Amino acid sequence: MDNRVRIFDTTLRDGEQSPGASMNVEEKIAVARQLTKLGVDVIEAGFAFSSPGDFDSVRRIALEVEGPVICSLARCKPEDIDAAANALKGAPRARIHTFISTSEIHLKHQFRLTRSEALERAVEMVRRARGHVVDVEFSAMDASRTEPAYLYEMIGAVIEAGAGTVNIPDTVGYALPDQFGALIKGIRDNVRNIDRAIISVHCHNDLGLAVANSLAAVVNGARQVECTINGIGERAGNASLEEIVMILRTRKDVLGLDTCIATEQIYPSSRLVSGITGIMVQPNKAVVGDNAFAHESGIHQDGLLKDKSTYEIMRPESVGISRSKLVLGKHSGRHAFKTRLSEMGYDLSQENLDRAFDTFKRLADLKKEVFDEDLEAIVQDEVLRVEVPDRYRLLKLKAESGTDTPPRAEVVMEIDGKDAVSSCTGDGPVDAAYNTIAALTGTKSRLLKYSVNAITGGTDAQGEVSVRVEEGGHIVLGQGSHTDIIVASAKAYINALNRLEHMKKERRDTPVL
Repeated sequence: MDNRVRIFDTTLRDGEQSPGASMNVEEKIAVARQLTKLGVDVIEAGFAFSSPGDFDSVRRIALEVEGPVICSLARCKPEDIDAAANALKGAPRARIHTFISTSEIHLKHQFRLTRSEALERAVEMVRRARGHVVDVEFSAMDASRTEPAYLYEMIGAVIEAGAGTVNIPDTVGYALPDQFGALIKGIRDNVRNIDRAIISVHCHNDLGLAVANSLAAVVNGARQVECTINGIGERAGNASLEEIVMILRTRKDVLGLDTCIATEQIYPSSRLVSGITGIMVQPNKAVVGDNAFAHESGIHQDGLLKDKSTYEIMRPESVGISRSKLVLGKHSGRHAFKTRLSEMGYDLSQENLDRAFDTFKRLADLKKEVFDEDLEAIVQDEVLRVEVPDRYRLLKLKAESGTDTPPRAEVVMEIDGKDAVSSCTGDGPVDAAYNTIAALTGTKSRLLKYSVNAITGGTDAQGEVSVRVEEGGHIVLGQGSHTDIIVASAKAYINALNRLEHMKKERRDTPVL
C-alpha cells in the first residue's frame, strides 16, 4: 500500500466556519498561496453554491493558484454540482467534493430521506460531478454514526459511479480512536471495489480526538486526511494539519508513513491564518504554540543545553521557528542562567555567578518571566556593585485630571544638585508627568514598556511600576513603588533615566569579571 498520506486542507472552507473567522477574497487567495508553499495536496477553496463571495473565492483561486488540486464543496444537489463546476473552470487540477448524510439520525431528522433515496441521490450526483471533472470526492456525512453495512453499500455505489476519493467523516467528533480505526478497516475489508478509490477522513474535535482518530484511520489504511491550519473549524474545530504532519514525520520509524509537506512552512502558515482570522493560537498548542519550543524547568534547560534531543523530539527549525526559547523564571537552573549571561557578554567568576544567581532567584519568585533588562540590572547592581548616582531625584509631584479637566502634572526635581520645576499636559496624568520629567531632563529616550502591578491587595495597595527605556541602543529597566500610582510611575521613569545616564558613561562592551 502507498505510504504517502495526502493532505487535504479545508482551512478556507471548514476552517472559515469558525465563528468570527470569515475571510474576504483577497485574504483567501493569500492563504491559498501560502498553502501552496506548504505543499498541501488539495485546497478546498470554498462552497461555491453557498454565496456569491464563496463562488468568487473558488473561481479566483482556481485561476490564480497553481500546484495543488483546487476543490469546491457541493451538496448532492444539481445546482450545487453545477455551481462548483462553473467556479472551477480553468483550474489545471479541479475536484468536486459532494456529500450527503448516511446516518439514520441525519436521514430521518434532517434530510427526511430513506436510505434507498439517499443512495440513489448520491450515485446520481457523483455521476453528474464526474461529467464535469475527472476528480470527484464523495463524503458520507456522519459516517461514524452510520450502520456499517449501509455505509459499505453507499461507498461501493459511489465508487462505481466515478468517485476516486471516498471520505469518512466523524462529523460530530463522536468516535473513539479504536472504534474509528476499526471502521476504516471494515471499509477496506468489506467494500468490493475499495481498491479503486483513496479512503479519506475528516474528523472533528468535539471530544479532543480529531488528531487521534485521524491517526487511527491512516494506520488502518486511510491515505488522505482532511485538516486545517491551527485546527480551526466548526464548533471545536478540525484535525490540526501541523499535528498530523509532524506526527507522521516524527514517528515515521513506527508508522512508516509521511507526507509531501514542506514542514518549514508550518509556522509561517499558522501565523498567517491567525493574523487573518484573528483566532490566536493557545500558548501550549502542539507544534506552533508559543510554548511548544520554550523551556523553563531547570532540569529541562540543563539537558537541552547539553543535547537538544534530551527534551525536544522535533527541531524548531523543522517547522519554521528560528530556535528554541529558554524562558528564565523561577524554575530555571544555573546552567541556563549562566548561558544567557554569556550570550549577553558577561563572563562571571563562580563567586559572582553565585551571587547573581541568588538575586535572580529572588526576583524570579516575584515575576513570571525575567527579561534581559532584569539580568542587566542584576549584574550592574549585585555583581559590579557600582553605585548608580542619582543625577535626577523626584522632590514633589502634583497631578490633576478628570472628565472635564485636561490632565496636567507639575514636577519638582533635583538635577545635578539643583532644584528645577516645570509642568506639562498629557493624554492622562501619567503621560503628563512623563512629559514634564522629559522636559526637565532633556532626555531623548523612548519609553518601550510600561507595566503596573499591585504589591498588596485592596484599594490601598502599594503599586509597583516597571518601565523599559531605550536611548542610543541602550535599554534599561526602571522601577518605582508607591501607594499613589502616579508617584510610583514618576519614580520608575526617573530610576530608568538615572540608570541610562550611568550606562552611557560606564557600560563596557564585553566585561570580564
